[in-house]
Amino acid sequence: MLIMGVVNATPDSFSDGGRFAAEEAAVAHGLQLVADGADLVDVGGEATNPRAQPVDAAEELRRAIPVVRRLAAAGVRVSIDTTKAAVAEAAIAAGASIINDISGGLFDPAMHDVVTKSSVTYIAGHLRGRSIAEVFSAEAGRPPPDTLSWQAVAHELSTRIGHLPADRVWVDPGLGFGKGGDPETNLALIRHAGDLGRALGRPVVVGASRKRFLRRLLTGDPSELALDAASVAACLAAARAGAHVSRTHNVALLRPALTVYTRM
Repeated sequence: MLIMGVVNATPDSFSDGGRFAAEEAAVAHGLQLVADGADLVDVGGEATNPRAQPVDAAEELRRAIPVVRRLAAAGVRVSIDTTKAAVAEAAIAAGASIINDISGGLFDPAMHDVVTKSSVTYIAGHLRGRSIAEVFSAEAGRPPPDTLSWQAVAHELSTRIGHLPADRVWVDPGLGFGKGGDPETNLALIRHAGDLGRALGRPVVVGASRKRFLRRLLTGDPSELALDAASVAACLAAARAGAHVSRTHNVALLRPALTVYTRM
């Protein structure tokens, strides 16, 4: 399993409270993630949580592209976490080799054209809606669990990525995005990560790190360390299920756990 470390170059991230919003801090954090054992570094310039304010492409470019450029120049394999085609194009020009699109192309139909014209890897995430606000608004309706089964996720992703180059597309079940904080729905998607990959014939990326459903599995108000420990457990479960990539905030905690788990 590959480990994808997270760099949120944003002031309103749910996970790190804007600690890496400044360029120097973001670059230093990205390099530290690699030193801790990350295989990939995912740089994002827009927070994707219900309390964050959406930003336009110009602001996202301002936040993310300098970080992408400097990390890529340092030899880091960089992913750009974006739903905007213009940002993806600029990131590719700056050295990114992966596009991580949580919407799978739903937010910006031009994204798939960028993928087709380039040679980069594309991570197609699963959610329902045309914007983050719509995703989390619909979530309040609590759709029946069977509509969010791994089979349903596989079917919806298949219809979205079928025309893209098969050898350059990975898939992500989109834990938390439209699945809410319901532990069982999200845990089932982790348990069936391998089934999802086999059904679609694509590598699977799982991003359980610090998600709300983990917080709900813990008692009281868990500390960041407790939440990261729970995230490691979810990552190891995803590895056992057959996932290929784990997206995490705390690489230093996950890498030794994954090393020993894999050896065992």
